[in-house]
Amino acid sequence: MSTKFSVILPLKDIKTKGFVDFFTNSTESLKKQKVKIDELLIVYPKNTEISEFLSEFNFDELNVVKVEFDGEPNFSEQVNLGIEKSSNEWVSYLEFDDEYSPIWFDCVNRYIPIYPEVDVFLPIVIDIDSQNSFAGFTNEATFANNFSQEMGYLTNDTLHQYQNFQTAGMVFKKSIISDFGGFKPSVKLTFVYELLLRLTYNSVKIMTVPKIGYKHLNLREGSIFWDFKFGKNKLSEDEVKFWINTAKKEYFFTDDRNIKYLENA
Repeated sequence: MSTKFSVILPLKDIKTKGFVDFFTNSTESLKKQKVKIDELLIVYPKNTEISEFLSEFNFDELNVVKVEFDGEPNFSEQVNLGIEKSSNEWVSYLEFDDEYSPIWFDCVNRYIPIYPEVDVFLPIVIDIDSQNSFAGFTNEATFANNFSQEMGYLTNDTLHQYQNFQTAGMVFKKSIISDFGGFKPSVKLTFVYELLLRLTYNSVKIMTVPKIGYKHLNLREGSIFWDFKFGKNKLSEDEVKFWINTAKKEYFFTDDRNIKYLENA
């Protein structure tokens, strides 16, 4: 029996260079899944241009749920809102310029009954640059000898040694977000790291599936991380260290630090 999966796709605007091709490839990667997803939630600001584009775009058999909100787009809050609106226990999120491997949801569907204690499944991510050339792998470090306390699992101790893990493409239980919160918009640059620290601190079981499950466009011009590294909000080394330390100080606060959802902001 196939698990029902919800996928969240946050959109900020449609003016990014190459947007249509990126978006088409992302949604095509969902259509090609061996195990089909149950719903695709597109979370975007109320905007006539975006609404018109989505109305005209050919999603074929995908069950698309449009989630509009008032206010300025914020990636963390958009993902949080999508999680809140999703219909299923197992959820993932896809960036509009990335793609899932066709085997990814089939792999997770096979792993869920074998590892019922696991709350989050991470893909091995293949990173590419703006020329579509190989740039490296992410999340595979959990299989390095003498690195993880338990081979293939991501732990709090491991995260204190090494910060480079990716949550895009991960498949996780919606209930753990209800229990421990989603991304914190107040934690700039290291919001992914902070979430992983918080989950592992609360004994959430995170496993890396030893399969390439996600293709990530690394440092696309205009993206959040590109802006922090090269753009108008470029950070110095000291500022990067500040945000890593902020994540380390913040992650053990769950219920007492508000995590905003855009519609409630």
